[in-house]
Amino acid sequence: MAQITAALVKELREKSGAGMMDCKKALAETDGDLEAAVDWLRTKGLAAAAKKSGRVAAEGLVGVKAEGTKATVVEVNSETDFVARNELFQKFVSDIAAVAAEVGSDVDAIKAATYPGSSKPVSEVLTDNIAKIGENQTIRRAVTLEVEEGLVANYVHGGVADNLGKIGVLVALKSAAGEDVLAALGKQLAMHVAAANPASLSESDLDPELVERERQVQIEKAKESGKPMEIIEKMIVGRMRKYYEEVVLLNQIFVIDGESKISDVIAKAAKAAGTPIELVGFVRMEMGQGLEKKEDDFAAEVAAAAGR
Repeated sequence: MAQITAALVKELREKSGAGMMDCKKALAETDGDLEAAVDWLRTKGLAAAAKKSGRVAAEGLVGVKAEGTKATVVEVNSETDFVARNELFQKFVSDIAAVAAEVGSDVDAIKAATYPGSSKPVSEVLTDNIAKIGENQTIRRAVTLEVEEGLVANYVHGGVADNLGKIGVLVALKSAAGEDVLAALGKQLAMHVAAANPASLSESDLDPELVERERQVQIEKAKESGKPMEIIEKMIVGRMRKYYEEVVLLNQIFVIDGESKISDVIAKAAKAAGTPIELVGFVRMEMGQGLEKKEDDFAAEVAAAAGR
C-alpha cells in the first residue's frame, strides 16, 4: 500500500477543497493515486472546490494596506462581481494585503504564509473560501512600495469597504516634509494616477520599443502631409512631446486643476513645505486588467434553462 504523506494530503486538499480527514480516507481508498482520490471525493460529494478551480476568475477586489513609509496593494479575483460584496471575501482580501505587506509580493510566498488569526496557510484558507462561497477565487498579484523617509500615499477608487475597491493606487513620496503635507499631496497625485493611467513615471522609464513604435507611427502619418523630410522631423519632435505629455506621469497635466504639469505641482508643494519632495514611484492596479472575462449570452442561458 502506498504511503500517504502529509504533503500528498495537502495537495489533494488544495485540489479538491475537501476536509483533511476526507482527503486521507480518499487517498487510502485509492492507494495514494491523487487523481483517483479526487474522483472518489467527487463521487461522495466532498470535492467542493474541484469543479470551481478551473473557472475564469476575472472579477473581485483590489485591497490596500498602508503603513506610513510603506504600502502594499493586492488583487484577489472571483468569478462574479457579486462576490465582491461578500463580507467573507472582503475580509480575505484585506487579510491578504496585510500578509503581502509582511512577506512580499511573491504570490507563492503569500500562499505559503500563515493566515492571520489562524494556524493554516493562506492557500488552505483560500480553498476553504472557494468551498464556502461557491466560486473560484485566485490571489493574482501584489506590489509594495517603500521609502526610507517620506510617505507612500494611497487611493482606492470604486470602494466597497475600507481600502477595498476596483482600482488601487500607491504613490511614493521621498521627503522630510510633514506627514500632513505629504498625505494631502499624495492623495491628489494618487487620484490623478487612477484617472489618467500613466504608462511610466518619467520619459526614461518608458519602454524603448513602445517609444520607437509610436515614433514610427507618427513618421508615417507625417509623411502623408507631403512635406519635406526636414519639416517632418520637426513635426515628429512636437508630436512625440505631446505623446510624452499623455503617457508620462511627470509630464501629464494635473486632472484636478486641468492646467499644471505634475512635475510643477510637486515643485510648488515642495516650495510651500520648504523642503524637497520627490515622487519616486507609483503603482496603479486595476481589478481584472488584462484578464479575459467571460461574456455571458443571456439569450442562450434562457434557452438552455428552457431545455431548447
